[in-house]
Amino acid sequence: MNYVEIVNLVFTCIFGLYGLLMLHFVIFGIIGVFTYKKYPKTDVINKYGLIIPARNEEKVVGNLIESIHKSDYPQDKLHIFVIAHNCTDNTAEVARRLQKEGFANISVYEYNNPNECTMGYAFRHLFSCIEKDYGTQSFDGFFIFNADNIVEKNYFTKMNDAFEYYDHQYVVTSFRNSKNFGSNIMSGLYGMYFALGCVCEFRGRNVCGCSTRIAGCGYVISSKVVENGWPYVTLTEDWEFSADQILDSNKIRYCDEAIFYDEQPTTFKVMWRQRVRWSRGHLLVLYSRVKDLLKALFSPKTKHRMSTFDIAMNCLPFCLVLGFIGILQYILLAFAPCFGIDYNTVLFGNQANEWWYNLLLGDGALWGLARSTIGTYFGMLALAIIVFIVCRKRIFHVSLGKKILVSLLWPLFLMIQFPIDFVAMCSRNLGWKVIPHDDKTTINTLDEKRKN
Repeated sequence: MNYVEIVNLVFTCIFGLYGLLMLHFVIFGIIGVFTYKKYPKTDVINKYGLIIPARNEEKVVGNLIESIHKSDYPQDKLHIFVIAHNCTDNTAEVARRLQKEGFANISVYEYNNPNECTMGYAFRHLFSCIEKDYGTQSFDGFFIFNADNIVEKNYFTKMNDAFEYYDHQYVVTSFRNSKNFGSNIMSGLYGMYFALGCVCEFRGRNVCGCSTRIAGCGYVISSKVVENGWPYVTLTEDWEFSADQILDSNKIRYCDEAIFYDEQPTTFKVMWRQRVRWSRGHLLVLYSRVKDLLKALFSPKTKHRMSTFDIAMNCLPFCLVLGFIGILQYILLAFAPCFGIDYNTVLFGNQANEWWYNLLLGDGALWGLARSTIGTYFGMLALAIIVFIVCRKRIFHVSLGKKILVSLLWPLFLMIQFPIDFVAMCSRNLGWKVIPHDDKTTINTLDEKRKN
């Protein structure tokens, strides 16, 4: 066995070990495609506070409030709290006008501090106001939304069933659909991102009794979680919150029958900016929580060991890890000439064969990389098609042509995570910037599209 064969064998084992650590992702995904957990209907009607952070959301916040008002849950058990956070528009005025027009139980707060821009700061300020004016424990739980969301009419009823099923003990998240899925290809790719997460990540974990994670918004927490306020103010407070819930021996469960809608970015520029921020926030959570997660993983006191292992693996930057391992392999292969092996042979193998033969069976490093890339592409393509099939009754407002284009481009949408993670890793003073929301979709609009 020569030097190149030894290097390749070692890294095959490393990639195999890493794949084994991630194997449960595949298992959960397969389970999620075929089944999900349903919750029995409860007669208990809990009282909820609905948290809506809004930064320059005057065009959309009213649509969320309207969908809440049209839900089938008793309105006297829902209290809407809007926090206009560093706004320069009429967001607060729009919410107050709806209150005057008969949308009862709306409280509007304003908070301006340019040094505290992330959504977590809005939560922290709002929960302190709620504690002062109402008492957080006067509510059974709190829903966390974004101002651009809208909810299905049975959303709160279904979430209440799940929340009561777990005796208020666990956080419960829901199916994140996209109200502008069919606006263009970019919004469709984002819509696929969240739909795939719900189908292949949340559903399987929930069926198997493993904790899932929070994905931005659309979840309910017990009032006990915020009895001492809201401490999470990083770029990705959802990841930080998810990790801490599991470290506190809690779980995050999922209700597939509760559907809310989100507005997705429609341009590459906004997509890149948002995903770099997500990636940077993800890394910050890794830096601050991985030690505690690993410690909990081997502690005899840990109650949910699989959930702890799962969130620890989720916190790892998958693309950076794979990229680092791959680059290290190619660096070591570059020393092949020192052992009397031609470097062109290392990269391309036997050049006597046709290119298609080398692509299928060639032993050159670049041919192997090409096979992996092509295999990944078609694997992700198949996954997108499966999600469209599973969610065919939910993704009803997208043409067949756009579904095909989204499926074809979906693998590329994932692959650009490699440069995104690298940029995020090198960024030090990455701030939070507003994501523009102006989609005028209402719950009535979605109902009309569903009928057509």
